[in-house]
Amino acid sequence: MARYTDAVCRQCRREGIKLFLKGDRCYNGKCALDKRAYPPGQHGQSRKKPSEYGLQSREKQKVRRYYGVLESQFRKYFGMAEVQKGETGPNLLRILETRLDNVVYRLGLGMSRPEARQLVRHGHFTVNGKKVNIPSYLIKSGDVITLKEKSRSLDKFKAVIEANGSRVAPKWLDFDANTITGRVVDLPAREDLDLQVEEHLIVELYSK
Repeated sequence: MARYTDAVCRQCRREGIKLFLKGDRCYNGKCALDKRAYPPGQHGQSRKKPSEYGLQSREKQKVRRYYGVLESQFRKYFGMAEVQKGETGPNLLRILETRLDNVVYRLGLGMSRPEARQLVRHGHFTVNGKKVNIPSYLIKSGDVITLKEKSRSLDKFKAVIEANGSRVAPKWLDFDANTITGRVVDLPAREDLDLQVEEHLIVELYSK
């Protein structure tokens, strides 16, 4: 599977928003976007105004990088969003938001989505009592995500939970710090998502 191997902070600078790909670095003064709020590269500060297609493509790339999915995965999710009831754009974001790796991150059990994805792959979590190690697993309303008992003593999770103590889970999730268990209260609505993106541009891009 293709992997991005360059500095991930360049992605935030290219999209002009924080994608929270670097863990604690994103929350302190070391953030590259705070220091250099313009695209990377020799001509980063003198880029021309993008075309309509350029704007649409940029929004797609922004969302892909935010959730860490490949182009083929993104197209599959778009197809799922199209056949669901309601607007395609919000449906797409809802599907991406309910990936297991993103839910683990939202619960504060990972410092970043890439880290949460790795923790899921290593089999540290159960969903409704069953081990799930697939980051793209889609969570449903009412599902319960729990950190496995034998993983709770690991210094890694102690440090993450302590560092993320100030983070509050979104209202569509409920988190019990004592049992390290999260529950999906309801599927997220568009207003519950803090992603700065104009999803209608993505719909326009794929509708051509």
